[in-house]
Amino acid sequence: MKRYKYKYGVTLVEILAVVAIIAILATMVIGIAARINNQSKERCLESTFALLDSALQEYCECAGKFPEQPEKNFTNALIHSAYLYRELNLMPESRKILGRIADSLVKNEYGTADTPPEIYDPWGTVLDYGYVPGDNFPELVSAGPDKIFGTADDISSK
Repeated sequence: MKRYKYKYGVTLVEILAVVAIIAILATMVIGIAARINNQSKERCLESTFALLDSALQEYCECAGKFPEQPEKNFTNALIHSAYLYRELNLMPESRKILGRIADSLVKNEYGTADTPPEIYDPWGTVLDYGYVPGDNFPELVSAGPDKIFGTADDISSK
């Protein structure tokens, strides 16, 4: 009987070790991808805030004041956002700046009385707008990644 000096094959332990290493690497890649996605959404929100701030400044130069929205109630964020869009759309210079906001962030752009235009954040939640006369500048608030207003991850323009 002949015995071979070399044995070909892979043991179960070696296979499990390789699968474990691949699982660890896949988990790391998914975590990094999620973080990069979140960072890009935060940058998109910052640029949207900058555009809205510019539109508000143009509105103030034409009208002599900012659109008033003293109510601080996140449950009415949809109404506040529609009000902001409608007011900014009244001034030609503000309207030009509104046109530069990404189409994916403006819903019902050519809205009707039943469905007025609204401005959303990259996570799909409507932006809230507030301004009390006497404040330096209006405040825009995003609910952030968790999509719930009033939590620690809310993002404000101030």
